[in-house]
Amino acid sequence: MENTLGLEIIEVVEQAAIASARWMGKGDKNMADHVAVEAMRERMNKIHMRGRIVIGEGERDDAPMLYIGEEVGVCTQPDAKNFCNPDELVEIDIAVDPCEGTNLCAYGQPGSMAVLAISEKGGLFAAPDFYMKKIAAPPAAKGKVDINKSATENLKILSECLDRAIEELVIVVMKRERHNGLIAEIREAGARVQLISDGDVGAAISCGFAGTNIHALMGIGAAPEGVISAAAMRAMGGHFQGQLIYDPEVVKTGLIGESKEANIDRLKSMGITDPDKVYDASELASGDTVLFAGCGITPGNLMEGVRFFKGGARTQSLVISNKSQTARFVDTIHMTGQPKLVQLH
Repeated sequence: MENTLGLEIIEVVEQAAIASARWMGKGDKNMADHVAVEAMRERMNKIHMRGRIVIGEGERDDAPMLYIGEEVGVCTQPDAKNFCNPDELVEIDIAVDPCEGTNLCAYGQPGSMAVLAISEKGGLFAAPDFYMKKIAAPPAAKGKVDINKSATENLKILSECLDRAIEELVIVVMKRERHNGLIAEIREAGARVQLISDGDVGAAISCGFAGTNIHALMGIGAAPEGVISAAAMRAMGGHFQGQLIYDPEVVKTGLIGESKEANIDRLKSMGITDPDKVYDASELASGDTVLFAGCGITPGNLMEGVRFFKGGARTQSLVISNKSQTARFVDTIHMTGQPKLVQLH
């Protein structure tokens, strides 16, 4: 699967990023998302596969979406039997966020990306569009920090695992009212807090790379993005845990259903009988082959954003594979016109 789809999924996120970047800074997050969705869908429908969206985006705010259950790929077309050999058919599950950080893109802020994760059929957790309590940490802390421990305890563990003073640690937390206590505890313990307004996938993945100066992600964010983060962290050998948050009173947004009881019923209808279960990366992305791909829309810790020039654009992407145990940064020039020279700067 990696050999078949590796290059093509990079092109999927590249096309989504380019489309969205044309709306960077224009203040219209829905349009930035819409064009990314359409570009991602169009490119996926050219891939020789039968793909199924198990995690889509946009349910909470009625934004455009690649909807859960949607089938994509050449082999989902009505005439697929004419050119898709069932014995060679690649069936995959796909988790997508065509414009992770729509506000970041709309207002020209760092950290927006087009991201997706793929695995064989059944290899990705079909998370509801709820919230998720998360902790991400570097490989050295894998299995040692724990979502059930306090932030203070986890900071001590991180300090020991990374051989750094707690005062040297940087913890990313989303700037939300629900995190006021968490932020205060981290600061009281002596660590530094980097607040972000949106886009915690990039923050989670940054924990897996040395030199990003991000040592953990803590707090509550969207559950679908948690699965995408888990796929990347599993492939990298980093630490990731997630626990679904189904109580509207906890997230304080009013965006995940009318009541705690109704949300528990919804989870049961999806086959989730233990709503408080803590999942690790290997459970959220359990497939034999797991691939993550992301492309910067605006500049971030890991990737440059899309840069346009006369006759084309330049993108930087990241693809991570658990099979080859690689994290590849791909720098691509897209020549949409006929420039006399390829612009490298």
